Amino acid sequence: MSESEQRSLVATTVALDAGSETLEDLLALLPARRRVLSWVRHGEGLVGWGTAAEIRTSGPERFAHAAKWFEELAAVSTVSDPVGEPGTGLVGFGSFAFADLPGFSVLKVPAVVVGKRGDTAWVTTVGPAATPPPDLAPAPEPEAPRDVVFADAYVDGEHWMRIVADAVARLQHGDLDKVVLARDLLAAASAPIDIRSVLRRLAAAYPTCWTFHVDDLFGATPELLVRRERGLVTSRVLAGTIWPTGEEDLDHALAASLAESSKNLEEHEYAARSVADALEPHCSSMNVPEAPFVLKLPNVMHLATDITGVASDGVSSLDLAAALHPSAAVGGTPREDAVALIAEIESMERARYAGPVGWMDASGDGEWGIALRSAEMIDDRTARLFAGCGIVAGSDPATELAETQAKFVPIRDALS
Repeated sequence: MSESEQRSLVATTVALDAGSETLEDLLALLPARRRVLSWVRHGEGLVGWGTAAEIRTSGPERFAHAAKWFEELAAVSTVSDPVGEPGTGLVGFGSFAFADLPGFSVLKVPAVVVGKRGDTAWVTTVGPAATPPPDLAPAPEPEAPRDVVFADAYVDGEHWMRIVADAVARLQHGDLDKVVLARDLLAAASAPIDIRSVLRRLAAAYPTCWTFHVDDLFGATPELLVRRERGLVTSRVLAGTIWPTGEEDLDHALAASLAESSKNLEEHEYAARSVADALEPHCSSMNVPEAPFVLKLPNVMHLATDITGVASDGVSSLDLAAALHPSAAVGGTPREDAVALIAEIESMERARYAGPVGWMDASGDGEWGIALRSAEMIDDRTARLFAGCGIVAGSDPATELAETQAKFVPIRDALS
């Protein structure tokens, strides 16, 4: 756990004009500094900067430590929040390690948060004393990354296909039902990378995804691990993938084939079942659709299921994220066996890739995605990109390698 003390903070939320030109692009408000935060989709969400408080933690109790720290911080802080929306008042942005092994996780309370949802917008300032809201204005256009070169990181494509073949053999012997395997790339630029430029590109290209940045981890995730909003719990499951061609008729046929693919339906069923099973103890009622729908993104199409429920026991959104992680969509089935196999054969350190990323307010409401289509800044010129896919007994290593290449595209394009 970090050395952060539970000193009293003062959080002051002030309403803004949601129709103002200043708020048309939340990401454009981010100042020219590296420690910025974002959670934006369809032009709405939260951005922040500065640090009022933070905790860094690790290990099996990382979620519990962070949740307890934030609860205690909220209890001793003074909050003025006339807006009263999810995401107003005291807010923490978090990013958590995939595995229980050593590897830091973080929950940050920014000094400034600007939020927008529908016809409501606000700014919150947080500090040891009440602070007036800053003058908000779009920052100058950040410079795009220059001369970026990509290279394999831990393993190359041929090696990774052998890892997949090993997993398939174990699956065919009945060791487990599904395992998710990932690989990584390195991106090196000739000059320091301004993360604000990368975030703007991601948000423009993938408006239906959540564009995030927390403590050097960034991306545009299509997968909402869990949302809790005034008692309603929602989780989006993505598993099963096919690649669009850009030709409308052909893509329509491909979407139909994805919805009928036994391999993809099997993979998706494992993922949806794991989420429903994890949420059930925390919900008084649940709705799990019988069949998935096809979610179309610019670079891929996924089978998707939106699972909803009513929270029954007062758990926070972070508690729910902890209960869900890792779902079959990023770990496998059975969970413990799949995570053990990942540690044995994947041949890389996931760090915070595929872990929960998002935000939570003092009421426990919040949104947590899965850190997919993501990368992590290693230093100011180098990023490590991640992509993975679900492996079942019928998987073909070459096809799975092609799937990872497609999933690298969002970050590669944003950095190029």
